[in-house]
Amino acid sequence: MTRRHKIALIPGDGIGEEVTHEGVKILKKVHQYFGVDLEMVFFDFGAERYLRDGMTMPEEQIIEFRKNYDAILLGALGDPRIPDMAHARDILLGLRFKLDLFVNYRPVKLIDEALCPLKNKTVADIDFVVLRENTEGAYVGMGGIFKKGTPDEIATQEDVNTRKGVERIIRFAFEFARKTGRSKVTMTDKSNALRFGHDLWYRVFHEVGEAFPDIEQEHLFIDALVMKMVRQPESFDVIVTCNLFGDIISDLGAQLQGGIGLAASANLNPDAPGLFEPVHGSDPDIAGKGVANPLAAILTAGCCWRTLDIRL
Repeated sequence: MTRRHKIALIPGDGIGEEVTHEGVKILKKVHQYFGVDLEMVFFDFGAERYLRDGMTMPEEQIIEFRKNYDAILLGALGDPRIPDMAHARDILLGLRFKLDLFVNYRPVKLIDEALCPLKNKTVADIDFVVLRENTEGAYVGMGGIFKKGTPDEIATQEDVNTRKGVERIIRFAFEFARKTGRSKVTMTDKSNALRFGHDLWYRVFHEVGEAFPDIEQEHLFIDALVMKMVRQPESFDVIVTCNLFGDIISDLGAQLQGGIGLAASANLNPDAPGLFEPVHGSDPDIAGKGVANPLAAILTAGCCWRTLDIRL
């Protein structure tokens, strides 16, 4: 039986289309080399479509992705003609939340010592993964503003942490470490100050860790972790954390490896098609000039292939 993959392609805005095209070329070559059939299906979702007819991401399309696709390859989103980023928010967050892609996977790997802003760090020193909980935390949009625009204004932002959500990302981190031959999992939180939500993270990390005695386990408060990332990045293997902290430290990791233009990412759930996207912006100012760096898109295509190859 011939092996095959069906991948949805959403090129995005600005430089998204041109760099995604380079990633697709590499992905096609890899599939050809390994004898796997590849079907790429283009979808016209992005700024131009939104400006034309108001369409972002139809609910029925997400259902179709879930049923009939192995992965979604997404280019950068963003257009100055849409200042509130309504289309980008609906497309990206819609796919993440409605496909329940609870893992944000950010590899941090230095490919050349000249790119690292830290002195005396080698390629071997910077090679770790950040696994960010992707569907809960401070990004769920719960909260509100009372007496807006007045001296008595009150703004609240809820930080949602469920036992199910915390446990599954922590368990994924341990299983990922074991499967990929990594020897340590570091969990970071702020449970000394956030005594309710992050106490849950602290307890679940130690409870789940009991099932993985072969994996070294480390807990660091987030402020200690970011200092150690700069001072001693070689001490990390797999980092797992909440949505907000993961968003921040994965971009710090990108700078350690040479910048956001080298940052690949994946949004994963073992029971759904993964969403793969380079995390840099759409840079409309340089779109069409042939100067955009395609390496993040190419590395993202590599994440896509590795994930699909595991599933075959």
